[in-house]
Amino acid sequence: MDIKEKLKSLQERVIQQLSLSKTDDAVEDIRVHLLGKKGDLTKILKGLKDLTADQRPLVGQLANEIRHNLEEQIEDKRARLAKAILDRQLAAEQIDVTLPGKTVAIGTKHVLQQIQDQIEDHFISQGFQVMYGTEVETDEFNFARMNLPKDHPARDMQDTFYLTPNILLRTQTSAMQARAMDKHDFATGPLKMVSPGKVYRRDNDDATHSHQFHQVEGLVVGKGITLADLKGTLQALTDELFGKGHAMRFRQSYFPFTEPSLEVDISWNIVDEHTPAEDIQWIEVLGAGMVHPNVLKMAHIDPDEYTGFAFGLGPDRFAMIKYGIDDIRNFYLDDLRFLKQFSQVGK
Repeated sequence: MDIKEKLKSLQERVIQQLSLSKTDDAVEDIRVHLLGKKGDLTKILKGLKDLTADQRPLVGQLANEIRHNLEEQIEDKRARLAKAILDRQLAAEQIDVTLPGKTVAIGTKHVLQQIQDQIEDHFISQGFQVMYGTEVETDEFNFARMNLPKDHPARDMQDTFYLTPNILLRTQTSAMQARAMDKHDFATGPLKMVSPGKVYRRDNDDATHSHQFHQVEGLVVGKGITLADLKGTLQALTDELFGKGHAMRFRQSYFPFTEPSLEVDISWNIVDEHTPAEDIQWIEVLGAGMVHPNVLKMAHIDPDEYTGFAFGLGPDRFAMIKYGIDDIRNFYLDDLRFLKQFSQVGK
């Protein structure tokens, strides 16, 4: 078999091998065996030296054409294999771009924070300032300045978490009332403030009690402040949170830092001036009263010249009443099934 026949036979064999190749590695093996230093084409071309001077150019031209053709065949095969791999990958990973995208869940404020924000916004609109205290407080401001000396029996109701004999987790946000009175310049007008935050008391957790809960304390001190001002302030608050049409009543009570002291009830049902008294369903919502003269004196305020009222309410309790929640523990269990019910702020 002369060189021309060997070249043509090699071309046919390589083309057939390429047609049967399934992987890029197989094509690479064919290329190496064809074009490598010890490849089949190289071996055949070594026989050119045995040809006559007239034959050598013609055979050399044919060898170059076959070499070029086979190189193109190899690159074409590689390209088709790569395309087949890409097509399979695209088929396996295809997405329907017409489908709606996945919605990213956007969180909202906790229901208790929503209630607290509503309370704060209401009082800011009434000219009050919001003052935040620290959850770790001194015995002096938590108790003594609220007319609760160390031997006062009312302290037993707030038996709490002490860090040292004189430092504790606050049982009420009332401490900010004393701090506010110390700093306020009454020459500029009356003091009107609320103090929201978390408080702690040693209590047995059940459906209506928790060892930690939230509280908003309010204080107004100025000249000529009366119970009528207190009732108007609280009625405006309950109208804001629960809607208008809920009657309000005061009942006598006792708090060491107010005199007189009052329990505040609102009607569970909507009433008007024509509603019979026996049809009104009352529910307790907060405690309040006129600031005790001793509390004013400890802040170096003359109780003969200045009077004031104070109140304390629980956002937890307000939320339970507003939304009909029957267990305070639901607020703290992080159950999304419960919390998602309040994803619409203010609803």
